[in-house]
Amino acid sequence: MKDTKHISRSRAQESSAAIEKMYITMRHLFNRGFYKPMGISGDTLREALLALRPEIYGNIAEEKVELNGLLYVIERLPVGIEECRFINLTSDEGYSKSHFQAIVPPKRRRNCYRIDEEQMNVEITRGRSDIYDILTHLTFIFIESHKIRNRVLLDDAGEVSRDWFKLEQAVSQNKKLTLVEKEKAISHASNILGRTFEEVLEIYDAFGSVTSPDRFLHVIFWLGKLAIEEVVDNNKRTITFSPILRERLGHHIHGEIWATNIKEVLKENQLLDRPIHVISANMHSVMNSIFATPVLKTKFKDKSDFFIYEELSKSGANEVRNLVEESALKYGMISLPDTSGTNIDVQIFDTAKIDWAKTSFPKANTGAKKPVIIVMDYAFGEQAYETIDELLKPYKKETLLNVESVSIMGKAGILEGGKGDIMIPNAHINEGTADNYFFHNELSAEMFEGNDIAVFAGPMVTVLGTSLQNRDLLKFFHESTWGVIGLEMEGSYYQKAIQSASKIRKSVPLDIKVRYAYYASDNPLETGSTLASGGLGTTGVKPTYLITIKILEQIFNVK
Repeated sequence: MKDTKHISRSRAQESSAAIEKMYITMRHLFNRGFYKPMGISGDTLREALLALRPEIYGNIAEEKVELNGLLYVIERLPVGIEECRFINLTSDEGYSKSHFQAIVPPKRRRNCYRIDEEQMNVEITRGRSDIYDILTHLTFIFIESHKIRNRVLLDDAGEVSRDWFKLEQAVSQNKKLTLVEKEKAISHASNILGRTFEEVLEIYDAFGSVTSPDRFLHVIFWLGKLAIEEVVDNNKRTITFSPILRERLGHHIHGEIWATNIKEVLKENQLLDRPIHVISANMHSVMNSIFATPVLKTKFKDKSDFFIYEELSKSGANEVRNLVEESALKYGMISLPDTSGTNIDVQIFDTAKIDWAKTSFPKANTGAKKPVIIVMDYAFGEQAYETIDELLKPYKKETLLNVESVSIMGKAGILEGGKGDIMIPNAHINEGTADNYFFHNELSAEMFEGNDIAVFAGPMVTVLGTSLQNRDLLKFFHESTWGVIGLEMEGSYYQKAIQSASKIRKSVPLDIKVRYAYYASDNPLETGSTLASGGLGTTGVKPTYLITIKILEQIFNVK
């Protein structure tokens, strides 16, 4: 008789299962229409997130409150959401035409509306990835809120600790705290959070703003207050999905409006029959790469191009940025701020109107047909499929677009190397399903060598969300025969849309060229280098422009 083999799962397998469970649960809750995150319906999400223990959420599974993760999440949620018991995810349902003021989180472009003291509406116009993102963040802050409740609630009747009473006193003062008052409040808060005075002091100001310098205390108090009320008064927080959102999601409503707007502008300017190159990038690198150096060379004498790009990237550089934009608008750039709800702005460059002698590409050889460049701002997750799929469709069903190339320049997490390094993928693998998209990349690692920036080539994984990544799963992807070099959120969705348009639907040329290149914004395998550890600063400027210039050199046939 054979011995029964004991089969145990590795941490990577457990993590993969937890991500799949979260993905399925979020879709189920969305279809249901509402759920209570700290009730029975939210159990599965909380358990899966605690099993996963994503790198970005640090100490989520420990008793002490995770401060860096909390800051990362708070910057991506609307101001005041910590006070709201009812969070309603809606489609674009006309609140912009009301008296309600839009609240836009500093690090995530989505319109939110505070309906009353208890309710926050969050507009979802960028597809399912937006829902996964916000539900994961909310699950995290609700878990943290109950850690606070555990440390301050002394009994079921609602008696609280002295530290909590003192924190409430500090928050109830509707004025900026003096240094003494602030440090007293931090002393009480550090006890509540299970953190040292120094740890709280270090992160305190990052939560604040000019109008609300003591917001850190406010956030901690309200998270704890609502968690206490959930236990003592059974006032459970509730997340709802509006009927209109449930009806519209997945139907490319916003993407279709967005793509049609672009094609209408192309038609108005007689550009529809010209060769088109689509670039997904930010709203400054293509414009600056073409026009900035000639426009600003007198202002920055004897300075390198990259010095000029760094100056343009600094906050408060509006004056020099405006000079470059004026020149771009004069020589063929059309600016299309978004009105569709996708939050994806667009620039169109008509190369026939560019005076190449007044650009950084005097040797540009664009041929007789003079290409048109469409630069689109970054999509968000699955939204990449919706937007590119709609953009590559024929105009009014009969006018095919001659799209010669699609180039994607983005930022991503790297699994070997550090912030600011460059990744050149040859395939995108979908996390959770292992669906894979292999392609010939017109960009190669060799093109970027000799610039004092490390370059890595290989497959990349397209993840459901940056907030779901953990070390064990990423190590498996990196160290196994998958050989993954980095992780991002849009690549496979772009490629799926490009392949279907060129190879199946035949709406764009079969030999359409693709270019993918990413610069590293973080290394989730390195402690202190995750997204929660802060931004890139000027580290990202050089790789951003290097990638942009290589893309433009190919489009302009610069040898």
